[in-house]
Amino acid sequence: MQIYIFCFIRYSENIQEKWLEVSSVSNFESFQANRLKLRYRDEATKKPFIAHTLNGSALALPRILAALLENNQTPDGIRIPKVLVSYCGFEMID
Repeated sequence: MQIYIFCFIRYSENIQEKWLEVSSVSNFESFQANRLKLRYRDEATKKPFIAHTLNGSALALPRILAALLENNQTPDGIRIPKVLVSYCGFEMID
């Protein structure tokens, strides 16, 4: 199973209105763990089991920043999303 995360960029590389991938996560299940001999022990049965692993890429920060700036423009400036205001300390870029 793979999960892809996209953001909508209005203007990117001379192509307007495009969805760009910013991250992805894959469930490797026991494939990598088996090669690593990575195990965990069940508390109830005390029996060892092969762990399952995830493979995830970091966020493509330039694309995230571009999407935030482009999708939050107002006539007064760029509005910072409410969930980010406490991290940046301001509500508007003018």
